[in-house]
Amino acid sequence: MNYREESLKLHGQWRGKIEVVSRVEVDSREKLSLAYTPGVAEPCLAIHEDTEKSFELTRRWNTVPVITDGTAVLGLGDIGPEAGMPVMEGKCALFKAFGGVDAIPLCIRSKDTEEIIRTIELLAGSFGGINLEDISAPRCFEIERRLKEELDIPVFHDDQHGTAVVTAAALFNALKLVGKRAEDLKIAVNGAGAAGIAIARFLLNLGCRAVVLCDSKGIICEGDSRLNSEKQEIAKLTNRSRITGGLGDAMKGADVFVGVSVANCVTKEMVRSMANDPVVFTCANPVPEISREAALEAGAAVVGTGSSEKPNQINNVLVFPGLFRGALDVRARDINFEMMRAASEAIASCVGDKLSPDYILPYAYDCGAHEAVAKAVAEAARRTGIARK
Repeated sequence: MNYREESLKLHGQWRGKIEVVSRVEVDSREKLSLAYTPGVAEPCLAIHEDTEKSFELTRRWNTVPVITDGTAVLGLGDIGPEAGMPVMEGKCALFKAFGGVDAIPLCIRSKDTEEIIRTIELLAGSFGGINLEDISAPRCFEIERRLKEELDIPVFHDDQHGTAVVTAAALFNALKLVGKRAEDLKIAVNGAGAAGIAIARFLLNLGCRAVVLCDSKGIICEGDSRLNSEKQEIAKLTNRSRITGGLGDAMKGADVFVGVSVANCVTKEMVRSMANDPVVFTCANPVPEISREAALEAGAAVVGTGSSEKPNQINNVLVFPGLFRGALDVRARDINFEMMRAASEAIASCVGDKLSPDYILPYAYDCGAHEAVAKAVAEAARRTGIARK
């Protein structure tokens, strides 16, 4: 199937992937008077007295916006907010299908960091959480950071943390197959945008000690004046051996390669230069850093990709529906590291005794996996004092 042509045809037939459906009937005078005026005045006044009741008396408790400015849409780049709408609608459909979360696409016509932050702040009273999507780096870091500081509902940039969570889940299971420990690994990450920086930081927080991060110019080193502020911060934590050079140098002797970068930047020789039984995650889409077949031929023990057509798809869809479901269910004020680690562990656990080099993650449509993530996230929120119920 030519997915692009077929998808374009179906989008013309669907004319949108989501719709608003009423949860109440208004087919009589009594029902109308209860759902709307005059009866609706009473819940309005109750919320006026206590804003927190908006979570009890409206659908706010279960509603999340999927917000973009259209500057980093999939692998398409800065195509604008309207052009990003099909992706945002698709994500909303996944929120509902796998998490039961009501999600609304919001595409903002601005690239100004302050305008975007202020817009979301003004709208936040309508939602139980905020999902940021496809906003280019480095602005995405500042937008998320500020919103997390200023709002009392969860704010989650999926391109950063969703990618990190599912990558860690894949790594947990891959390590079981190759018999290695996280603290002993040498890890090379290629791509120092939102996903790459978040993955590096998350793996370090999980106990991985030796992470080397590369961008298009080569290995990132502390003190390099060319780096933007976000790269300067992650450079303080990565590459403690202070090696220099390009991606090939970073991969020499590495146990794990994680690619969230560009097509065909990894060669078989680079994979052969890695440690014994290397784990290779090539997640660039639609064309990976190196093909799965080439990586296996070069000696990779486990290969994960970003493609649904290959085994071991490393897909954010395994993360965000269940993660928000769990956070919303306990009225979490935030999404913290412990909640994300719990999500990674829950995803990994769903593979169970079926674990093999071709099956390190559950499938994205595995409803049991989403339920496991929701439960684990809710428990972690309560355990760490983030939950309000």
